[in-house]
Amino acid sequence: MCGIIGVAAHTPVNQLLYDGLLLLQHRGQDAAGIVTSEGPMFHMHKGSGYVRDVFRTRNMRDLSGTLGIGHCRYPTAGSAVSELESQPFYVNSPFGITLAHNGNLTNSEALKRELFQLDFRHINTNSDSEVLLNVLALELERAAHHARLDANAIFTAVAGVHRRCRGAYAIVSMIAGYGMLAFRDPFGIRPLIIGVNEAMGGTEYVVASESVALEALGFAVLRDVEPGEAVFIDQTGQFHSRQCAEHPSLNPCIFEYVYLARPDSVIDGTSVYETRLRMGEQLAHKIRGIPEARDIDVVIPIPDSSRPSALELANTLGLLYREGFVKNRYIGRTFIMPGQAMRRKSVRQKLNPCGIEFKDKVVLLVDDSIVRGTTSREIVQMARDAGARKVYFASASPPVRFQNVYGIDMPNQNELVATGRSEAEISREIGADLLIYQELDALKTAVRAAGSRLTEFEASCFDGQYITGDVTADYLSQLAHNRDMLRGEEDAREEREQVAATE
Repeated sequence: MCGIIGVAAHTPVNQLLYDGLLLLQHRGQDAAGIVTSEGPMFHMHKGSGYVRDVFRTRNMRDLSGTLGIGHCRYPTAGSAVSELESQPFYVNSPFGITLAHNGNLTNSEALKRELFQLDFRHINTNSDSEVLLNVLALELERAAHHARLDANAIFTAVAGVHRRCRGAYAIVSMIAGYGMLAFRDPFGIRPLIIGVNEAMGGTEYVVASESVALEALGFAVLRDVEPGEAVFIDQTGQFHSRQCAEHPSLNPCIFEYVYLARPDSVIDGTSVYETRLRMGEQLAHKIRGIPEARDIDVVIPIPDSSRPSALELANTLGLLYREGFVKNRYIGRTFIMPGQAMRRKSVRQKLNPCGIEFKDKVVLLVDDSIVRGTTSREIVQMARDAGARKVYFASASPPVRFQNVYGIDMPNQNELVATGRSEAEISREIGADLLIYQELDALKTAVRAAGSRLTEFEASCFDGQYITGDVTADYLSQLAHNRDMLRGEEDAREEREQVAATE
């Protein structure tokens, strides 16, 4: 779940890229980077941390050019938090190419061996994004006509990437001296949308993970990049597009609508805000049929993603809706913070209850999802400490029982509170008096109702069905092992920091 953006304009793009990354900051807080292009020359700056912390005025001055791409990162399945793996990545052979990637390749290790043993290309990091960049570079070299590229050759190269790469990938890239390229995997798992602006110098384009990054920058939504499609804006500003996959199908990640995307975004023609309203409506229908839930006094959301669902749930059931938690907006999203200790510590810093909304009441807390259960357990206890007589907990999505391999940081089933537990056992684990989960069919119904073009989804974290067809038990086991190793390193680092703080 990274954020990517690319801009092709007639005036300097550095400020547009910076502002766009701020709008996509919710998609990654670990690192950020921008590359701009001035003819055949690239200018790059990237580093660890929030967008606002990575870029200073002196950095922005150096990012000259009317073409550029940007990325904000959080580490995906089994990957380490390292400044070396911040994006965009760059390779200089056979063409100067820079690339930013949202998603996760499921065959990156096999590709890495092929690139080294057969194609004599060296990978410097553990990032699958660098692997993808080298595959693209190799395919461009093969497709080039007499060492020159045109749109046809570029689209041929993307078709080669589709044949070799498996998993989820939404890409923005630049080829030095040629233009900007963007493409999406054949299943359309990760989002990618095109915006357009008619400026004095001609038509300008932006490609980004979410529509909110387009509209706030003054661009009108043109359309989504289709699964398997590539778009290329050349140095003269001409727009080219082609379907580059043999059997594309639209299967967006349903967790984008549950949690990842901003509510004011539209993804694949579907309003994220409306889907969350409809999730609340579907959840209300289920709660209406539960006798134990008929004594609810008040519905309280866990800010921020669950607000629309909680509001519509309360309206449907005719219950009071109240804001019972005040959020400290200067704490990062706990779901994407590395390390359980850091997540536990941050919950109490992030939320504070309004006692008047809890005292002597039967409270229904509504959250978008329950992943590890750490946050849920802390919040339930906070509600009890604030005086709630009973605490019920509702999730707008089904139990998260399976590893995600397509770019969301939940790789190890042992970290998931729902693994191997019934709903009653999960309820006891988080300390709730009653736990209500959304049904998967109801979740799909909610998202379909908000977008007429959506029929199928990538929902592996809920149903364990991996759409790319190449995810084996051995692969999942290796991901879990990698995650355990990284968690051990994080715990050891936290322990060293605590010891150092007492000395």
